Amino acid sequence: MFTGTERYVATDDLKMAVNAAVILQRPLLIKGEPGTGKTMLAQEVATALAMPLFEWHVKSTTKAQHGLYEYDAVSRLRDSQLGEARVADIANYIVRGRLWDAFECEQRSVVLIDEIDKADIEFPNDLLRELDRMEFYVHETQQLVRARHRPLIIITSNNEKELPDAFLRRCFFHYIRFPERDTMARIVDVHFPGIKQALVREAMEAFFELREIPGLKKKPSTSELLDWLKLLMAEDIPPETLRSNDSGKILPPLHGALLKNEQDVHLFERLIFMSRRKS
Repeated sequence: MFTGTERYVATDDLKMAVNAAVILQRPLLIKGEPGTGKTMLAQEVATALAMPLFEWHVKSTTKAQHGLYEYDAVSRLRDSQLGEARVADIANYIVRGRLWDAFECEQRSVVLIDEIDKADIEFPNDLLRELDRMEFYVHETQQLVRARHRPLIIITSNNEKELPDAFLRRCFFHYIRFPERDTMARIVDVHFPGIKQALVREAMEAFFELREIPGLKKKPSTSELLDWLKLLMAEDIPPETLRSNDSGKILPPLHGALLKNEQDVHLFERLIFMSRRKS
């Protein structure tokens, strides 16, 4: 059973979701804001359960077939032109995908299908049969590939597009809520043991105030807070600087780790300017 790791702070409901997927032998669909540790979860589950990890990072051009196998017709054509003997066996040109690797694994493994919502809408539907039956057919070699052990499949999504109902029905779903302050403090302690607590307090105060600003195009995430703290420590920024009322200090120091577009920077500057005019 998954109980978290030293490097990954998992809430009780997240641990329950992982273990439910293990028991049900269904894919675990994880949603949440970017930067909340969805991808890292699969890596830590594999570590905690001592399972091999096979990562499949989805792009906009990714097809479901890529996770199974690809037939490299170009290489076969080139070899035939060169008179290579290996061209007679088509199996030499079958390139295995990450699901095939996981199916052939000697022990139960973890498969990460990362950011499934980046792909075409048909991508999830095209994997239904393979994820249900844990097998697929290689037409070129007339070979049936069947999983030796049913892998634990963890699928992440940033909610960029809706996933088909037929696909959702086959998954156990969990939404990673944005960490509350106590959980965030534990996450910070895991990544930066021994960090000055005064710096953490001031940084967290500035961070959560920033997230609460209405109209932000992109709210800073957990990973961005960690990046910001790393920079604050590297530059030895004193905690009191983060709450300075000096009119020259409009934005937090090293704010580029938190605010990732000019609209949000201008919005923040405008709100602070208006606040100071009122005061």
